[in-house]
Amino acid sequence: MSPALPSPESDGGPSAAAPSFSPLYRQIKALITRSLQGGEWKPGEPIPSETELAARYKVSQGTVRKAIDELATENLVVRRQGKGTFVSTHAEEKVQFRFLRLMPDEGEAGGMPRRFLDCRRLRAPADVARALDIRGGEPVVQVRRLLYFRERPIVLDDIWLVGAQFKGLTAERLSESRAPLYRLFESEFGVRMIRAEEKIRAVVANEQSAELLELPLGAPLLSVERLSFTYGDRPVEWRRGLYNTTTHFYRNDLS
Repeated sequence: MSPALPSPESDGGPSAAAPSFSPLYRQIKALITRSLQGGEWKPGEPIPSETELAARYKVSQGTVRKAIDELATENLVVRRQGKGTFVSTHAEEKVQFRFLRLMPDEGEAGGMPRRFLDCRRLRAPADVARALDIRGGEPVVQVRRLLYFRERPIVLDDIWLVGAQFKGLTAERLSESRAPLYRLFESEFGVRMIRAEEKIRAVVANEQSAELLELPLGAPLLSVERLSFTYGDRPVEWRRGLYNTTTHFYRNDLS
């Protein structure tokens, strides 16, 4: 049986007394996204063809194409010439570099060696709970790591994850994996980061960050706060990074 098209109320819209209008292709996009979220098609796997999806949802192929166009623009799926449309994955370099914005002044960007300093499960402090939209005291996982460039520490990251989504994440598991964090989250925990919001400000190194980044006390740093979301616009990661930009710059492509 084909899934029913979602009503405005199902997306938290106005009541029946004042219905909101959703174009048909947006409704099809919501249904495809629901299947992605439910794991019907895994990261890296092909989704059905436009013809198959049109038959499934009883709409025109053009409507399906417009829905997939938006999903591709949002990097939820990727079109491959002559092969079809596939679920995006953090195993792909293009997706990885959407979330890697620190570039060296000289040379090409590449993988930065990392060292995990801590990984612990604890009750969410108030500011972390607010950011992740969970109740204070709910379980979270805190990860602290350093990223290196030419054997010098460049980034100090404090990462907070919704505990319910990352059961079994340990320092040993992190250290044993060679995959980028988001690829690990996707492949082993079924959590896919699909978008992020960031706040950037200039700060100075305090005693702890100066020691870990091997810098003088008061050295200038770039502070980057990132809130990452999975399907359904649910926040699952809050990251606070301190960047030494002496030999690097922060790049953002605007479109």
